[in-house]
Amino acid sequence: MMLTTQQDTSKVAFGTSGLRGLVSDMTDKTCSIYIMAFLQYLQQSQVITLGDSVAVAGDLRDSTPRILAAACHAIEKSGYQVIYCGDIPSPAVALYGLKEKIATIMVTGSHIPADRNGVKFTTPAGEINKADEQAILQQQVVIDENDYTEQGALRRIVDLPTPDWLAEQYYIQRFVDFFPSACLAGKKVGIYAHSSVSSRCMQAILARLGADTMVLGQSDDFIPVDTEAVREQDKSLARQWMQHHRSLDCLVSTDGDGDRPLISDEHGEWLRGDIIGLLCANYLQAQAVVTPISSNSIIDKCGYFAEVKKTRIGSPYVIAAMEKICQQFTSVVGYEANGGFLQASTLYREGRALAPLPTRDAMIVLIALIRLSVERDRPLSAIAAGLPARFTASDRIKEVSPAISRRFLNQLIQQVRGEQEKPLLAQLGVTTEVEDIDLTDGVRLTLSNGDIVHFRASGNAPELRCYTESTSSQAAQTLNQQCLLAVKEQLTLMV
Repeated sequence: MMLTTQQDTSKVAFGTSGLRGLVSDMTDKTCSIYIMAFLQYLQQSQVITLGDSVAVAGDLRDSTPRILAAACHAIEKSGYQVIYCGDIPSPAVALYGLKEKIATIMVTGSHIPADRNGVKFTTPAGEINKADEQAILQQQVVIDENDYTEQGALRRIVDLPTPDWLAEQYYIQRFVDFFPSACLAGKKVGIYAHSSVSSRCMQAILARLGADTMVLGQSDDFIPVDTEAVREQDKSLARQWMQHHRSLDCLVSTDGDGDRPLISDEHGEWLRGDIIGLLCANYLQAQAVVTPISSNSIIDKCGYFAEVKKTRIGSPYVIAAMEKICQQFTSVVGYEANGGFLQASTLYREGRALAPLPTRDAMIVLIALIRLSVERDRPLSAIAAGLPARFTASDRIKEVSPAISRRFLNQLIQQVRGEQEKPLLAQLGVTTEVEDIDLTDGVRLTLSNGDIVHFRASGNAPELRCYTESTSSQAAQTLNQQCLLAVKEQLTLMV
């Protein structure tokens, strides 16, 4: 059976980072085929050998245990040994794979809604790239149809092994070894736990570095926290907590699988991901930085770095660009607009070394920001205010099919280029001239007044995302809301 056929019929596909699909489409059989194809590709590439160990872990979604069981079944059927790492963050299982030189599989839908899930694959050298994805899709996978029902469910119950917590221990120790002992002493940090698989690790790491911690907002139900489009409920909660617990210096959190950070200032205002990524890179004294085109343009204006490279959105693109830049610079990092931080080379600070971790991580950002506050003896709001006055906003329109998104983006391009009448920009409420159009990923328009409007289709869910940038936070938010309201009207005409 060709995997591409399975992809077409199951509606499960690779997104910007890993496999994504509706839980109803991610049957045991479908997930097994993808996992078998991944392992078969690595074996054919002589990256792994039959009998090797493969590590698996998962997030806290209701659907994750079933998919983990299917993953364990597929790994053993393919001739490999399962190491079950339990419910730990995506960067933790990826780090484990790098240290042990084994492939890893993380079952997670990251920040997308609970009715969806996903699978992330890493080789012994790190995340798979887009070329790897295409090679996986071309694999011819042989499965035993007797293992599955007509609906694609496993016929027998597969019990998950007892967790091996070494991967979690590696992850915690990574930060304890790099940062000075008790370096966060005197800081009081609220941990917004919600349904993040990272909450346990966050508490352990921050406490071992000397911070006082308080766990807030833990939930048994999955909450799809998107660090790039923070929910109004989460904004309100943060302000309420900081008003009620006045001794707290900040709040920290992550998305569901712990690779995208959230950190608030002392007022309970969540800081933007591309701002905290930039500040983290500066704290780590990076020479070169790679970031997607949607990130705040402060990176081009701050003068902190010798080299800045912009890419398409998605960690595989950031990783590929980091690998190239490593040929020129010795300290190379990357970050995404969601705050996820990637490290391509060994970094040194205060006589301590931090080994590469070329996959999105949240914890390094959270610690680095609190450390900046300690070192500069300033609250986080003041540190963020010290940057050039450029502010971003982002949000999305849900349930927009990829086909409709493409039609809208194509129409926008044609009208900006003057190929159609009735410019869509006017309908969006944008009255200034377009100074530049960037098609690196979606349609990014720089206006004559310096404002930026950027539309793109999400690679993880049926959504149309809008990113805006202006000289004040309110202006960026207003521009974003204005554009989304107008786009919703346009999309109704395209259905």
